[in-house]
Amino acid sequence: MAVVGAGLSNRPLIPLLTQAGADVTVYDQYSPEALGDFYIKCTEEGIKFHLGEDYLDDLAGDIIFRTPGVLPTEPALVRAVAEGAVLTSEMELFLSLCPCRVLAVTGSAGKTTTSSILAALLKNAGYKVWLGGNIGHPLLAETDGITPDDVAVLELSSFQLHSMTCAPDVAVITNLSPNHLDKHGTMEDYISAKKQIFRHQTSKGKLILNRDDTLTAAFAREALCPVRWFSRRETPESGVFLREDGMICLQKDGETVPIVSAAALKIPGNHNIDNMMAAFAAACDMVPLEVMGQTARTFSGVPHRLETVGIYHGVTFINDSIATSPDRTMAGLDCFQEKVILIAGGKDKGLPFGELGEAVCAHVKSLYLTGWTAEKIKTAVENAPSYAPGSPEIHVIEDFSETVRAAAQEASPGDTVLLSPACTSFDHFKNFEERGNAFRQIIMEME
Repeated sequence: MAVVGAGLSNRPLIPLLTQAGADVTVYDQYSPEALGDFYIKCTEEGIKFHLGEDYLDDLAGDIIFRTPGVLPTEPALVRAVAEGAVLTSEMELFLSLCPCRVLAVTGSAGKTTTSSILAALLKNAGYKVWLGGNIGHPLLAETDGITPDDVAVLELSSFQLHSMTCAPDVAVITNLSPNHLDKHGTMEDYISAKKQIFRHQTSKGKLILNRDDTLTAAFAREALCPVRWFSRRETPESGVFLREDGMICLQKDGETVPIVSAAALKIPGNHNIDNMMAAFAAACDMVPLEVMGQTARTFSGVPHRLETVGIYHGVTFINDSIATSPDRTMAGLDCFQEKVILIAGGKDKGLPFGELGEAVCAHVKSLYLTGWTAEKIKTAVENAPSYAPGSPEIHVIEDFSETVRAAAQEASPGDTVLLSPACTSFDHFKNFEERGNAFRQIIMEME
């Protein structure tokens, strides 16, 4: 039995397989030194390793558990499947063992916030909730403690979904836009991966879709179960919508029921109204209306997602490190009435920056760029139709810490300094959390 990847998602899986009597070989690109104590402990237990740059060259096993970061299109995996291997994952094994209802969320943006709101709704309604998948810690090791009366809320990425045959009780797709094309290769492959969240549902399931998103709205034609909508622009026959007076309402069985005013939400932006409505649509059969309203008024957001890390000397510093695509950064910029000082740049995902360039001209008074994409974003801004020299001012600084400090030093009382990179963090950081934490630490040291 083979486990491809010794990262966070697979670490609970490996000992469980050995405890079940499996002969396990782990394949990973990192060295024994990089894997540290985990490698030492596993080898002491008789687990074999294939490590290094060419770690997949000798991939073999009747069952192969892949890490989300290695897609089924990887040639070594394609070869193994052609030779008869069964390809699966830690998340797929969890779903096959999970005894309770499963509500799963995916999308290009908003899936973490929507999953977190959904978990809060269910907890406030009295359920024991298990939150996992692409958020939090892997749930496989917790399976023995989950009862049929509990609820699992899973955030699922396109990487996790790509080869899965999951059938959640409720599936939510927040929206779709070009993302992770450096991994998927084509938009068609990315969309196909997202569709896996509902392809295996039956008539007993429910699919929650964004009526305002052209791509996801079209999925309704392929659904094998009832579809429930959420929308800021229309009144769906079944679902949650934003009324003209700013009230979020539930439309069900021909009746319109107010839930909460959008103005009462603690998290800013139209995209967060969408996230709240998506969670309402997914939970409305399980959560009373009054609990929905109370949760909406108290939910304060998720770290690294338009998170206010502090207000120092009248300057507000906001961490939106989760914004790893241009769309996410543009959504964040839309939340501010005044022009901001923006810090952006990172590793390229193969996405265009043209629309971001125009959004920067409209919402940013000073732009600080760092990382591998700095020059690419700079060019997009300078080529934007509304760009004028010095509007915004553009600064390119190689070092991340120096970039943050320079942006902070320019800021005056009343300004907002926003970290919203529009790119992944993998040029200089392990993940977006590490980047966001670095931003927070720099700001705290400057106080």
